[in-house]
Amino acid sequence: MEIILKEDIIGLGYKNEIVNVKPGYGRNYLIPQGKGVIASESAKKILAENLRQQAHKIEAQRAAAQKRADQLENVKLEIAMKVSATGVTYGSVNAGVVAEELKKQGFDIDRKIITMRDAKHLGEFEATIHFYKGVEVKLPVIVVAENAPKEEVAEEAPAAEVEAPVEEAVAEVEAPVEEEEAPAAE
Repeated sequence: MEIILKEDIIGLGYKNEIVNVKPGYGRNYLIPQGKGVIASESAKKILAENLRQQAHKIEAQRAAAQKRADQLENVKLEIAMKVSATGVTYGSVNAGVVAEELKKQGFDIDRKIITMRDAKHLGEFEATIHFYKGVEVKLPVIVVAENAPKEEVAEEAPAAEVEAPVEEAVAEVEAPVEEEEAPAAE
């Protein structure tokens, strides 16, 4: 069944594109939701005329999308997550988390145009941002352990400095205990 899409649907197609779908998907979801119309001959002629009239507007939208894509060209995201002892994250890094991280860096990107497989462990992943038909950016996402910097700081401290405060703390704890026992014996 041929359908003319009225809006972008990631994984299927873009607005004003003719796509082939299964009849049930077209009749039961796309058409009732207003996301598409049946691609009859008259609908195709109307689409061709509308595209011809809107060619300048479409080119301007593509240029604006390309400009936004160019801003993200060299951006890398590093997301810190809490991690279990086996290296599995508590929760997952998905399109919503990527959108929040981009917002922190000053990029206002809707999470609905980001596609990414959920990252449930440490490592490098790739998020794809679909700005416009044919304008996409592949964004590297690195998931790191949230507590990793603390461990590195502890390793950098000399061993003598670490042992001295521990010995002083043990002495302080033992001293008050002995004083309390002495008055109770009298």
